[in-house]
Amino acid sequence: MSQEMAMLHDISRCTACRACMVACKQWHDLPADMSTPFEGQYQSHADLTPTTWNLIRMNERIDNSGQLQWDFLKFQCMHCDDPACAKGCPENAIAKLDSGAVVINQDQCVGCAHCARNCPFGVPKIDGISHKSRKCDFCFDRIQEGMEPACSKTCTGDAIFFGTREEMKKLAYERLEMAKEKYPNAQLYGVEKNGVGGTHMMYVLTDAPETFGLPADPKTSVSIDMWKDVARPIGQVAGVAAIAGLVGMGALLKFRGDRMKNNKDREER
Repeated sequence: MSQEMAMLHDISRCTACRACMVACKQWHDLPADMSTPFEGQYQSHADLTPTTWNLIRMNERIDNSGQLQWDFLKFQCMHCDDPACAKGCPENAIAKLDSGAVVINQDQCVGCAHCARNCPFGVPKIDGISHKSRKCDFCFDRIQEGMEPACSKTCTGDAIFFGTREEMKKLAYERLEMAKEKYPNAQLYGVEKNGVGGTHMMYVLTDAPETFGLPADPKTSVSIDMWKDVARPIGQVAGVAAIAGLVGMGALLKFRGDRMKNNKDREER
C-alpha cells in the first residue's frame, strides 16, 4: 500500500482500558516486562520499554476551574515525516516507508543508541539482551496487507482511528470541535507540519501538549542535521578518498617493485 496513512487518538474519548496495549503485545509477540514497580499511580509502566511499544499514559491534574481531571494518552512512536532517528542512524537501519511508518531493520541495527538520544519524543529503547533498538513499527506488515494496526482495531472506546492521512486530518478537526464543547483548551497535535515535518500519530488533546508530556514544538536537533548534511558526506568522501589512496599506493608500490626487479634482471644479464 503506497498511500500515506495516519492514526488519530481522541483522548477526550479514551477510557484507559489498555486493550490497545494488549493487542500490540499479542501481534508483535512481545513478552511481559518482568519489573513494573508500583510508583503511586495507575499507569502500568513508567515509560516505553524494548518490549512495550504502546503505553497508556495516565495524567491526573487539577484544571483551571479547580476540578480534578484525569487524562489518558496513547503514547508510542510518532512516525515523523522527517524522523530524527533515521537521520541520525549511522548504519542506515531506519527507514520511512511510503505508508508513513518509520521502521527499524533489526538485521542492520547495531544498538549504537543514536536514535534513542536524538528522538525528540524519547521513543526508541535499546534492548540490553539483543543490543538492538526497539519501538512501535506502526504494524507496517498489517498495513501492507490492507489491515489496520492492532491497537486501533482493538479500541472499544471510539478513541483510536486509522485511515489515510487526509482522512485523519479531516476527522481530527471534526473531533476537535466536539471536544471543545467540554474542553475549551482542546487542540490538535501532529496534524499539521511542525519541527519534525508532522507526524503520522495524531491527537485531539484536551489541553496543552506539555500537560501530557509531549514537546510543544518537537524538532530534530541541529547537530543531527549538521551530521547528516555536512559531517557524514565529508566522512564518506574522506573514506572513499582513503580507499582510493590505498589502492593508488598499492599500484605505485607494485609498479616500483616490478621496475626494480626488471632492472635487477638486466644487471644480472
